[in-house]
Amino acid sequence: MIELAPRNTSALNTSALARISGQPIAIAATAFVVLVLGIGSITLWRAYTGTAPETDRVVAVRQLQARTAQASEQLVEKTKGLEATQQESIDQLQMVQDQLLTVRRLLAAQQADTRKLSEQVGTLTESIDGLRQSFASAQATEPAAQPSSRKRSVKSRSHAVKPRASKSAKLKRGRSNG
Repeated sequence: MIELAPRNTSALNTSALARISGQPIAIAATAFVVLVLGIGSITLWRAYTGTAPETDRVVAVRQLQARTAQASEQLVEKTKGLEATQQESIDQLQMVQDQLLTVRRLLAAQQADTRKLSEQVGTLTESIDGLRQSFASAQATEPAAQPSSRKRSVKSRSHAVKPRASKSAKLKRGRSNG
């Protein structure tokens, strides 16, 4: 077995660290110069472009607030418009319902009148049928009785001589008729 000799890494580390730690003022000065150069370059860049992120953010926030306010106003206006339209629709619906109720009442009255007239027509039809039947029965009984009476009247007219009425009888008839 071969043993390896340990390296002296700690000596290297300590020498680099010793070099750096030996000049802390130089390190601080370098860091300070880098920091000043960074701030200077950011300042020059903002001055050259003419905008600062903070002012851009403030402007963006104000624009967003203005848009939000405008959108809110538009929503309020649209809501009021919808309320007005809805109220108009409700009013129109109530008018239509009132008209429908009126039409229903008129229809019910008309149906009642139609029923009444139908009953009257039925009654009249029954009366007419009764009159027809009575007329038919009267005609059925009359023809059998009439031929003998007609024959007599015709015979009596042709064979009988009518006496002339006197003037006084004609005057009496005229007065009673007039």
